Amino acid sequence: MARILSVDYGKKRTGIAVTDPLQIICNGLVTVSSSTLVDFLLDYTKREDVELIVVGEPKQTNGQPSENLERVKQFVARWKKICPTIPVVYYDERFTSVLAHRAMIDGGLKKKARQDKALVDEISATIILQSYIESKRK
Repeated sequence: MARILSVDYGKKRTGIAVTDPLQIICNGLVTVSSSTLVDFLLDYTKREDVELIVVGEPKQTNGQPSENLERVKQFVARWKKICPTIPVVYYDERFTSVLAHRAMIDGGLKKKARQDKALVDEISATIILQSYIESKRK
């Protein structure tokens, strides 16, 4: 089996998470500048076998698209042109930032560490990926 990778795309930063090759465990990988995301993914997919990329679909709490959705769609369109062999799916990312902060508090991180937006993005990507994996198991 190959890994599944998730992307929590943001205007400035993008959190990335990945499964193990057996697709059992999800781990945060890194947070990168959104401007370097495609280069990072190209490099990563040359080193690791990735069968799918799950991209967080930004929605408002009422289910309507958020303002970031257009940027996300532009990234996905660009990625599909550059690397059409790795499929991309969208997955609802509502509340992932709230869940990421809750996980940080529950994990005992101090307030200073919880203010690290890059860490929040990475944890959010992990939550997106874990939710996606669980939805496929049902």
